[in-house]
Amino acid sequence: MKFVGHLDMMRYFQKAMRRANVDIRYSGGFSPHMVMSFASPLGVGVTSSGEYMDIEVLSTDPSVEMLKRLNQVMVPGVEVLSYRRLPDTAKNAMSIVAAADYLVRFREGYGPQRWEDFASGWPGFLNQGSIFVHKKTKKGEKVMDIRPWIYGWDGKEGEIHLRLATGSMANLKPETAIGAYLESRGSQLGEFALLIHRNEVYANQAKAGKPDFCPLEQFGEDIE
Repeated sequence: MKFVGHLDMMRYFQKAMRRANVDIRYSGGFSPHMVMSFASPLGVGVTSSGEYMDIEVLSTDPSVEMLKRLNQVMVPGVEVLSYRRLPDTAKNAMSIVAAADYLVRFREGYGPQRWEDFASGWPGFLNQGSIFVHKKTKKGEKVMDIRPWIYGWDGKEGEIHLRLATGSMANLKPETAIGAYLESRGSQLGEFALLIHRNEVYANQAKAGKPDFCPLEQFGEDIE
């Protein structure tokens, strides 16, 4: 499933909505389409257990029944974990996404020889005021400071847990953060060296100052 692109996943869920007889709302105009959007498109090659999708419906059954109907038409590798009602005042999930949690592992043969040595350098790396990386764009190369976009890190034997900026305002990929760390140590991140899994997606509820991250799941409530 990790090799299915975002647009194909959108088309898949459009078919799933029809097969599950979800009374979804369609847009107007000459080419109506289902009112549906993903909070944060998932990159090809990345697995996840924390994706969110907004839909608008004209009518609905209780959450338990809707989950049953949707999962009856899912293919292996895709499961709907919750079906919740948002307040009428809720913003579109795509517009409020601010961060995401990732679990990162190295593929066999790509990881550091001594994990303790690899992990011990992270605190000093994050204590820097700025961490600059070069990013290739359509207009050339751009230098970015990614330090403000790294919100958390925890390293265990063979695993890296990252909380990084995600969304339309700022978006940092795990491979960019880990690649910058390896470069600071005089090494390079091998191509396709990482196995990346996204665990959760958050909104930032703080209006100013230190971020206050809240999982998108908490913005809704089950339908009885």
